[in-house]
Amino acid sequence: MCKEVLSNLQDWTLPEQAREGRTLTMWLYLVAFVGLYYLLRWYRERQVVSHLRDKFVFITGCDSGFGNLLARQLDARGLRVLAACLTEKGAEQLRRQTSDRLETVNLDITKTESIAAATQWVKEHVGDRGLWGLVNNAGIIKRVSLCEWLSIDDSMDILKVNLIGVIQVTLSMLPLVRRARGRIVNVSSILGRIASFAGVYCVSKFGVEAFSDILRRELRHFGVKISIVEPGYFRTGMTNLTQSLEGVKQSWEKAPKHIKETYGQQYFDAFYNIVKEGLLSCSTNLNLVTDCMEHALTSVHPRTRYSAGWDAKFFFIPLSYLPTSLADYILTRSWPKPAQAV
Repeated sequence: MCKEVLSNLQDWTLPEQAREGRTLTMWLYLVAFVGLYYLLRWYRERQVVSHLRDKFVFITGCDSGFGNLLARQLDARGLRVLAACLTEKGAEQLRRQTSDRLETVNLDITKTESIAAATQWVKEHVGDRGLWGLVNNAGIIKRVSLCEWLSIDDSMDILKVNLIGVIQVTLSMLPLVRRARGRIVNVSSILGRIASFAGVYCVSKFGVEAFSDILRRELRHFGVKISIVEPGYFRTGMTNLTQSLEGVKQSWEKAPKHIKETYGQQYFDAFYNIVKEGLLSCSTNLNLVTDCMEHALTSVHPRTRYSAGWDAKFFFIPLSYLPTSLADYILTRSWPKPAQAV
């Protein structure tokens, strides 16, 4: 006890310059530790799976956007890509842009019989090797609007594609993935980490996160690895400016009269402009997302979660760790005030 007291007294009697030296040393140790951690992680994550040219990867939603780019990216790297497209037109365009290794199949993930047929098609292609990679990329946003403006039919359409479809495709393909001790990559959204707007779309992506987490824990003893990709705002067919803004108008026009009276025309006009500004600021560098997908499929040590885009990394992710009341204020401070607000 006496020694401890004497040590404390000595610390207090040290010259100010010496105390500052100790603090600086402590910070240098901390920086060195953090730097060493990221160096080791970088080295670990750059290790690539062997025999990639023998591995099959099945990707949904390859007509356009992330899925289309990923299919071309993996094909160029030599993997055996099995690309699922909703339309034959999308499949034809993709085949013209890729090598003879890539093959396409039509798939509507809202229909059980279509999923069953695609699964059988994949099984015939992969044989006893199994399916190395399953990328659940297909998704829709339908209409950007408030929850009250969106019809129940539109809400169900979003859930059928973004959540129920993901679950059905995954469970149907799972025996093939397990045989290969492969990878499942589920495309969520940064709106699956923190909900800000787009109503049921956020609900569907939160569901994808939960499904991925529980599946990862259930399959940990089978050698199957699950990764979640959480893109920020990117310019794809789903965020097409003209179509998205038209969807906002349609949601407002179809809303019941009492809902319009509750919010008012001025609210809608302001909301419309907020959506427009957000769409105009979307990133055009889709490789930020597909590079995450590729890493999840080809790295020996893939990450559990990938945040793609600067807005995701430096705004939404930090925001998700703030107290809820503070996050609510930051997200809604620029929102307009409804006509019948209290």
